[in-house]
Amino acid sequence: MVKNRKLAKAISDLGWREFRTLTEAKCEKYGRKFRVIDRWEPTSQKCSSCGFRAGKKELNVREWTCLNCGTFHDRDVNAAINIRMGC
Repeated sequence: MVKNRKLAKAISDLGWREFRTLTEAKCEKYGRKFRVIDRWEPTSQKCSSCGFRAGKKELNVREWTCLNCGTFHDRDVNAAINIRMGC
């Protein structure tokens, strides 16, 4: 059904919404925090140490050093820390 261009977006959105609803319920049941991050939030581009944003980075840049504080970051780990702190 997802191959049908007229229904694909609606089906995909519904699938993600159902996943989110189930995940929220599991978090509530087990006492975990559930955070929704804006789709366009630059979590991997913001320094988790000082909050400095050096601008957009290409996806092939996996590691970078903050120009403000000099902290070395792995892109994925930095994004996870920023999400955990609440951006």
